[in-house]
Amino acid sequence: MPVASQSIVTAVSYFDKISASYGKVSDYEAQLTITQGTGEHPDVSTGTLFYKTPNLLRIDFSDPKNQVICVTGDQLMIYIPSQVVVMTQKLTRHSSSTLATMASSQGLNLLKKGYSISYLDSPDAVPLDEGSDEMVVKLKLAWRTTEQGFRQIIMSVGENNLIRRLKAVTPEMEVIQFDFEGIKTNQNIPDARFDYEAPASAYGINNFLFEPEG
Repeated sequence: MPVASQSIVTAVSYFDKISASYGKVSDYEAQLTITQGTGEHPDVSTGTLFYKTPNLLRIDFSDPKNQVICVTGDQLMIYIPSQVVVMTQKLTRHSSSTLATMASSQGLNLLKKGYSISYLDSPDAVPLDEGSDEMVVKLKLAWRTTEQGFRQIIMSVGENNLIRRLKAVTPEMEVIQFDFEGIKTNQNIPDARFDYEAPASAYGINNFLFEPEG
């Protein structure tokens, strides 16, 4: 038990170091790949992610082509070109900050509150994938309660102290993997980058997640 406890404390200390690195990030850009499911034919989406503190987020997808997810202040917008539909959701302050903290120390602090943290196997750097030359440190985050969005998250951290991959398991045991490549930070991304207006021909669906309070 003392050895196990020491291992957990060390992992938490390392997680705090990563969180501190993200605390120095004012804006962030990365090539994002989202892989849903396992097996021979997973569902794969790709695009460019932009983030700016405190709550601006935009993902321009190349596959599905022209699909956009955008969070600006108190609103979430998703444009789905295959259906010519734009879905919008008015957000509370809490939900807005949660959706737009993928690359922030605030988002990592939320994970720390909701998950227990340990090393996946050891604190040593290991290949990202079997046979890969890319070395990462892998952390295992396990939910403390069923209120969290994922049962488990395997977080792979690169030598730059930035997250390279998140591999998450949903409550329904679905696997979703987020890969972040070509990361650039603190480029002074203008607020205008997060402005988005869906095509006038798109059919609008408002508050598709929940009815806003008040």
